Amino acid sequence: MHPSTLLTLLQDVQSGTTSVEKAFAKLGTFPSELVSGACLDHQRLIRTGIPEVIYGASKTAEQIATIANAMLQQGGPVLATRVDAEKAGKVITKLPQFRYVNDARMLIANPAPTETSRYRGQTLVISAGTSDIPVAEEARLTLQSLGHPVQKLYDAGVAGLHRLLGRQDILRQATVIIVVAGMEGALPSVVGGLVGCPVIAVPTSVGYGASFGGIAALLGMLNSCAPGVAVVNIDNGFGAACMAEAINRIVCP
Repeated sequence: MHPSTLLTLLQDVQSGTTSVEKAFAKLGTFPSELVSGACLDHQRLIRTGIPEVIYGASKTAEQIATIANAMLQQGGPVLATRVDAEKAGKVITKLPQFRYVNDARMLIANPAPTETSRYRGQTLVISAGTSDIPVAEEARLTLQSLGHPVQKLYDAGVAGLHRLLGRQDILRQATVIIVVAGMEGALPSVVGGLVGCPVIAVPTSVGYGASFGGIAALLGMLNSCAPGVAVVNIDNGFGAACMAEAINRIVCP
């Protein structure tokens, strides 16, 4: 449930435009709701500032649609991550409110409008290479859907360092930077040496055999010599976005 939905309901009860009985019925699925195969945490957005998000990789289209439909009734943004195009098409047939972003493999409905007053500044999402863009887009679209101001700078890896150094203006505008990189994972260290804001490093599974599916990038980022660099899990653009949201948020849930 979006905080504004609950606040409006309480104000309507106070003003007498909604009866206590109707409000009680409205809150019948709060804080949690049982649906087929899932227990939904409708209170999470109010409690943490970040709504429950559907992880779609191991769910069927029917399961995603059932969960998403229940979440839509509560207001606020609804996101499903790691959804392939075939499953997404089936979900949209049932729930046309959703749009599908193929690069990020995300279904999105009811995105929040950007609210700059809630944040210390904007998050910048950087991808080292074009192959890292799907993970970077997962991070960017998660932030955008939550109403978080966000910019992007893609294909700016260390193989052509001038691409990054030529955009130091955009680096300095950010209050948090998410850096998404595969291969050897060097880009977060470079960025961390150029800026004074927190840097969230996201290793990707992009790379040849000795990258070991992103482990080489993960270890490189964990061993960064630049201060102020924190690391999330391999390919976890969503997790990086949630961390950036928590860092930048002024207004607590």
